[in-house]
Amino acid sequence: MHVLVLFAHPSRTSFTGELADAFCAGLREVGHQVEFADLYLEGFNPMLDPEQFQAETAMDAEAARPADVRAEQARLGRAQGLVLVYPFWWSDVPAILKGWFDRVWTYGYAYAYRDDRSRSTAIPVRKALALCPAGHPDAELDRQGMREAHHRVMVEDRLLGVGIPEARLELLGGLSGNLPEVRERLLVRARELGRAF
Repeated sequence: MHVLVLFAHPSRTSFTGELADAFCAGLREVGHQVEFADLYLEGFNPMLDPEQFQAETAMDAEAARPADVRAEQARLGRAQGLVLVYPFWWSDVPAILKGWFDRVWTYGYAYAYRDDRSRSTAIPVRKALALCPAGHPDAELDRQGMREAHHRVMVEDRLLGVGIPEARLELLGGLSGNLPEVRERLLVRARELGRAF
């Protein structure tokens, strides 16, 4: 399977970067092809400008899209799998990844409305995973409802909601304090997830 791994963290050498590397190692061990995209390193512009906003709100599937958006959609066009690797900051994704969804999930590509108001999509991805480390322990993520809330937004709306048939969230808690045993456990988990993808 060709898997696009979309990395959204300002530091490639962060623990989030280590998780991405462990996940990709697991993918390669079982024969998947990995395409790695670093949104910060590539300088992706997350800002939806007035022209693109007008094209989106006009719901014109044939409207011209910016070259960088078309490039992202072409990259997705090669992928059967999509993995989003990012830190869980303030109960959501980093702004650059939110902007990626705002700009790349365009009308006519990620969704369009048929005459009967049902939705269609042109996204070819068949399987997606959101892999994100969090400072809060798992029990706290669950107690405060953060895991459930992020699942609803990321998985149910941003992934399943645009027609990707299979998607899940792996919110890996417990990084506050930066304990070596927690880091090692999460790296092992990321590699296992890569092998099982």
